[in-house]
Amino acid sequence: MSSLELRAGAAAASRRRLTLPRGLVHFLAVLGPGLVVMLADTEAGSITTAAASGAAFGYKLILLQVLLIVPLFVVQEMTVRLGTVTGKGHARLIREHYGLTWAWISLGTMLVTNVAALVTEFAGIAGAAQIFGLPRAPIIVMAAVVLSIVIFTASYKRVEIFALGLCAIELFFIPAAFAAHPSVHAVLMRGLFASQPLGNQAYLMLVASNIGAVIMPWMIFYQQSATVDKGLTLRDIGFARIDTAIGSVLTQAIMCAIIVTTAATLFVHHIRIDGAAQAAMSLQPLVGRLAGVTLGAGLVGASMLGAFVVSLATAWAFGETFGWRCSLNDGVKAKRFAALYLASVFVAAAIVLIPRLQLIQMTIKIEAFNGFVLPIVLGFLLVLVNDRNVIGERRNTLAGNVVTVGLSAIIVALGVWMAIHAG
Repeated sequence: MSSLELRAGAAAASRRRLTLPRGLVHFLAVLGPGLVVMLADTEAGSITTAAASGAAFGYKLILLQVLLIVPLFVVQEMTVRLGTVTGKGHARLIREHYGLTWAWISLGTMLVTNVAALVTEFAGIAGAAQIFGLPRAPIIVMAAVVLSIVIFTASYKRVEIFALGLCAIELFFIPAAFAAHPSVHAVLMRGLFASQPLGNQAYLMLVASNIGAVIMPWMIFYQQSATVDKGLTLRDIGFARIDTAIGSVLTQAIMCAIIVTTAATLFVHHIRIDGAAQAAMSLQPLVGRLAGVTLGAGLVGASMLGAFVVSLATAWAFGETFGWRCSLNDGVKAKRFAALYLASVFVAAAIVLIPRLQLIQMTIKIEAFNGFVLPIVLGFLLVLVNDRNVIGERRNTLAGNVVTVGLSAIIVALGVWMAIHAG
């Protein structure tokens, strides 16, 4: 055999070794919408709520975070099913099957929570600037400019890569938890297997806030639209569910990591906090600057990702309802879609730049409010996913309906309780 033939054979063997299994290639192609929406769920408001939970009640609320994995997956899996079966976004389905009036009710509910969420995201960016000793205003403006540039890439794939990059930054929350040197025994016995102070009003407020922080109305609109814009179909539904499941576990692991970090440090030193930035700065004299900086880096990624996803969910929802061109692959050609996205970003940034505006104190109540209006959004989702005319034989199972209705009942009860005791 000639040397040329040997080299050709070696090259062919090398290519065979580098070839990934077909199933893995398919999964990597599908991966994205679930992971992005779930990690965007761990945004500035969620981080603040988790940090406050750990500082106020130690490890107690870890159990709630673990329990929320199931309803979080169940709710978002419905959006995956709707998107892959119908090839249409959430808002478009409501408009087509139930009319413009119901579409406006759905949009109105989402818009109120989205505006509040966006203000929270930019407040998180401002807090991150504070952690690193940087001027607030230029950092907020820079963040808004970066988020604006992304919308003009004219490629869903490039936008998703940007979002996944922000997801990776969020993983900094996990080493921050290890840097706090928590006791495994304490995490288990004072968290997962501990009795819960159900008679404590402040604890119940944090329960409502954590539920609102984990399952948010905009997530339903975003994931279904992203599934459609990425071009996923019924043949991709299995891997799309795995994508959603991985995201559900990972986002709740991050929430647990934040609670562990503040419980192991701030709670044991009786330090109460008003926001994630304050938590990061309070950590530094206790466990070193590295932990505070790591928490700050995670806050930057989470806030940017949250602002991006919430703005995009808003633009997608209105675009689908009114028949605008609203694909990320259209770039500047989707003028109204892009304009609404940009308006969402810059209005929220401008609000946060208002001098002496008290934002941090509002965060936990905003998250609790998200939980209060969530049953309205879940109601639309349940109707769609149980309508044979919409989804055919892929209708919801009894278990899915029970979980969603049960979650809604709990949220309504907490919302009524909160309304009574908020004063």
